[in-house]
Amino acid sequence: MATETRDERDEPEAKDDGKGKGRKKSPSKRTSPVLFVRQVLAELRKVIWPTRRELVTYTTAALVFVLVMVAIVSGFDYGLQKGVYAIFG
Repeated sequence: MATETRDERDEPEAKDDGKGKGRKKSPSKRTSPVLFVRQVLAELRKVIWPTRRELVTYTTAALVFVLVMVAIVSGFDYGLQKGVYAIFG
């Protein structure tokens, strides 16, 4: 049945072996500015940059969405304004 849930007894206990948790760098270790810039550049090389076509498509979609939302909010605002003027006029 699709609505059945798993019983907690059916799941094995998660064991915490302590790896990767609670390990922090000591506060006295600082990254040098040169190392920081190298790490930033290394991360930027990993980024998958959009093509010009993808960029134009995403920008157009975002602008159309914003314009549609502006139209909806403006229409709602105009309707409320007319309603308030009709009531309190």
